Amino acid sequence: MTLASLKIRTFVPGGKDFAASKTFYAALGFEQLFDAGDVVGYRHGAGEFLLQDFWSEDYANNFMMQLIVADLDAWWRHLESLDLPARFGVRPPRAPEMMPWGLREIHLIGPGGELWHIVQA
Repeated sequence: MTLASLKIRTFVPGGKDFAASKTFYAALGFEQLFDAGDVVGYRHGAGEFLLQDFWSEDYANNFMMQLIVADLDAWWRHLESLDLPARFGVRPPRAPEMMPWGLREIHLIGPGGELWHIVQA
């Protein structure tokens, strides 16, 4: 028997407005793999996650994901072009910045309070 895993997918809280969260991730460029009603699968490159129709303020406000990209500056331009605060009522993304742990990151908070650390590979 082999116990090798193929991939890990996490469940991301969909926020107080599940429809807005689905639109948010589509706007970012995530490909929808399936929509099972209360769970939607998304992919970007090799990364996948499951957006769930669940929200708890404490959970969502402490939930973090890391998206590793090839070109952080291109992602920053993409995020700026989307005007996410006006479209989704989210805080403006934080511009690329070198972090004390040695990664240059963009911080993006989704509609449910989930924090994305977007970093360059």
